[in-house]
Amino acid sequence: MADVVEVLVSGGKATAGPPIGPALGPLGINVKAVVDEINKKTSEFNGMQVPVTIEVDDKKNFTVTVGIPPTTALIKKEVHIEKGSPEPNLKVVGDLPMQAAVRIARMKAGDMLSYDLKNAVKEVVGTCVSMGVNVEGKRPKEALAEIDAGTYDAVLAQ
Repeated sequence: MADVVEVLVSGGKATAGPPIGPALGPLGINVKAVVDEINKKTSEFNGMQVPVTIEVDDKKNFTVTVGIPPTTALIKKEVHIEKGSPEPNLKVVGDLPMQAAVRIARMKAGDMLSYDLKNAVKEVVGTCVSMGVNVEGKRPKEALAEIDAGTYDAVLAQ
């Protein structure tokens, strides 16, 4: 029977302290080796919160599985902002290019409810609504209408 530990860590900056150390300590495995593995696998998500699953088997072998950061974290990275707008309907904090929305939708495809890329992109753009981030210089709701109208079909086909 394997033990499974799920944690949210800062990409490339995991430490043996909480939440990892206390969760793995009782399992009797080398916590530093696990932390090193997590940091190696999450380095591309530097500064973003990343979900990580650590599975430890009966023989004290471990497997580290890295999830995809939340959509909001990916949008913040693309737009180069620390956090979303405190007043998303009034204050715009950034602008997400449509190509970036498509890239994020492809990354998150396995975690989304959408069956196709067009709807996955609409989910990403929908997240922009609550963050106060424009898409292609337009309010997200306008961008959603344009996606429905087929304005970005060429970008989605790339």
